[in-house]
Amino acid sequence: MTGLHFPKSARLARASEFLRMRREGQSFHGKFFVLSVLRNLPAAEVRVGLITSRRVGGAVVRNRVRRRLREIVRVARPQIQAGTWLTLIARQAAAEASFQILSAEWQQLAQRSSILNA
Repeated sequence: MTGLHFPKSARLARASEFLRMRREGQSFHGKFFVLSVLRNLPAAEVRVGLITSRRVGGAVVRNRVRRRLREIVRVARPQIQAGTWLTLIARQAAAEASFQILSAEWQQLAQRSSILNA
């Protein structure tokens, strides 16, 4: 089971990285989250940032949503094109959504954004 880990080096953490995503990235909106994509970066690694504001809910709810989104991306990482940065911005409705519903929306947005390898 190689490639199914999600190390800290694969996460976007700096404010400057999120700002670059906002300026240069392309956004795809869904009911439960917004997927922003920045392609063709020189680094080969796929990097991901998760954003869950207080609007989503209390700390327990936000952490649950974050864990679910992280797991969805962790499993999909081997299929994502190299040199891609992603941010997933959770919407309020994500707090009520099941893992299966979030996963289905991820598939839909990933297809629309063309980030998955064929």
